[in-house]
Amino acid sequence: MRKLFWGLALLGSATLVSPAWGQATTRPCSVEESVGPACLLARQEFSSLPSKSLYWHLDQFASKEAAQAAAISTSTVIDAFGSIWLFTIERRSWRPKNGKHISDIGPLPVQPASTYAAEYLRSVFSPGMTAPLHVHSGPEAFYAVSGDTCLETPEGVQLGRGPGNSLLIKGGPPMLLMAVGKERRRGFALILHDAHQPPTTLTHDWHPQGLCERQLPGDQAK
Repeated sequence: MRKLFWGLALLGSATLVSPAWGQATTRPCSVEESVGPACLLARQEFSSLPSKSLYWHLDQFASKEAAQAAAISTSTVIDAFGSIWLFTIERRSWRPKNGKHISDIGPLPVQPASTYAAEYLRSVFSPGMTAPLHVHSGPEAFYAVSGDTCLETPEGVQLGRGPGNSLLIKGGPPMLLMAVGKERRRGFALILHDAHQPPTTLTHDWHPQGLCERQLPGDQAK
């Protein structure tokens, strides 16, 4: 059976303001959790973004001081999953000074806006754990430190297997995110959106076809 976790798959708590739609809110991260809904690691606003195709860069550093020394205006230093991370939005060829480059995810299909916001989330999900359906006002990118990822939208299904898998979805379509496979999924997400728009909104106007549930081990699938 699918586990419906009442906190968005990428957000920690939600409040409905109408029967069909509701703006979701996010609880801040505190200590590391063994299992739990996503929480907000950091939020950063930008008056502008680089004009080239944008990517989310994930780099690891030995210390916060080293990461801060390598940061640029579109960087955020993150302490999570036992490592110090530098998250940066830049063109694909960009690299920080020093550090270990882990991944770059994109291109991010960002729409023009007067001000942008990047929200970085952390989550830990057991296989089969999912959440209420939702939409985002900008693109969302996912990176899994461990575990397998399944993302279903009206356009079909995306799968990410093994440590380091990543997925990307444009803003707008409703989605269902699920941890699949047999290992606990520990991951990050980036929502990059117009700062004047809510990043996440709940929806009940779309019904998944169960494509992610089919990726669960036989003893967990319906």
